[in-house]
Amino acid sequence: MASESHVTTKASGRVWSPARGYFVILSLPVLFLLLFFLWPLFTVVTRSFGIDEPLFFHFMTVFERSSYIKVLGYTFQVAATVTILCLLIAYPVAALIARLKGGWLQISFALILVPFWTSTVIRTYAWMVLFQRKGVINGFLIDLGLVDAPLRLMHNNIGVHIGMVHIMLPFMLLPLISAFRNIDPSFMRAAGVLGANPIRAFWHVYLPLSMPGVSAGVALVFITSLGFYITPALLGGAQNMMVAVLIEQQVSITVNWELASALASLLLILTVALYILYDRVARRAGAGGVLE
Repeated sequence: MASESHVTTKASGRVWSPARGYFVILSLPVLFLLLFFLWPLFTVVTRSFGIDEPLFFHFMTVFERSSYIKVLGYTFQVAATVTILCLLIAYPVAALIARLKGGWLQISFALILVPFWTSTVIRTYAWMVLFQRKGVINGFLIDLGLVDAPLRLMHNNIGVHIGMVHIMLPFMLLPLISAFRNIDPSFMRAAGVLGANPIRAFWHVYLPLSMPGVSAGVALVFITSLGFYITPALLGGAQNMMVAVLIEQQVSITVNWELASALASLLLILTVALYILYDRVARRAGAGGVLE
């Protein structure tokens, strides 16, 4: 009689263990990741070193051209600014949604998830309709007499930031709502009973308990924003170029695949390094009780 954890097949006499079953189940997704994620990533990294050029020639080219350094710096600046704006907007909204129940909670989640059903390209083109010189916003402001000439809302920082915040806001809301719903409301009442005013109770109780959601949202929004292409390409300009747009130009215009691979690899290295640093700081802050 076979045991619960092992089954012996009649044909081969092999013992079928749960570990072997897990291996079979996981083999297909692992193979998929190897073929369609790790192998292309490995190809990009190896191509960045070039074929006939010296080993780090293309990396040195990136660092020797101030325009490329400016694009890299602008990319991280935009990603950081968008992350901060999303956090400032999403934090109070998520705290409010976390208190809702029943139908109101379902409606709130539906409103957050609806943008995921619309393509990023369509949403960005919608902002172009609103932001153009004869668009909805400028026409409304001129009709009200608030401005005499159309405002320049596209091909600058304003358009890029607004468009990216609009797209990334749900990615910040969902982790925050999950963290807020796990906070026991009795903790805040207990802090009030012990004499803490609302600001002190928020700073010493609510904010530290919400940090897992903040950390997840910040990491998700920041890393995703670094690789944005559609929104900066459509709403930005030559002075507001991000790395993804520069990589696309190197591939489609100059056909310099090695330099494009070097830019992509450099962005990957910087992103991983910043994430590791951020993870260590977040862990030390959580373990040491910095906010206490």
